[in-house]
Amino acid sequence: MFEKSISAKTSGNFTIHYFASASSFTSKNTETLPAPMKLLELFPVLEKMYPGIKEKVLYSCGVSLDGEYVNVEVDEGMLIGHGAEVAIIPPVSSG
Repeated sequence: MFEKSISAKTSGNFTIHYFASASSFTSKNTETLPAPMKLLELFPVLEKMYPGIKEKVLYSCGVSLDGEYVNVEVDEGMLIGHGAEVAIIPPVSSG
């Protein structure tokens, strides 16, 4: 946890991974975005980059930060730091 707080203060980039419908919508599997970024700003930034993604994809997605699920609305003070990995994970169904 200590490393996350230090990396959150260092400028650079973080990697975002898109899965399933998020990947289809963005036409990308991964990309980098500037760090640090407040977790609360992530969805508005993605909406600006990919108009319509919030309503069509993100509303139902899980988000992980460095392998741990986070709640974008509840964890609003959290920073995405340099070198972090974010994943946008749409719901998965089994049949």
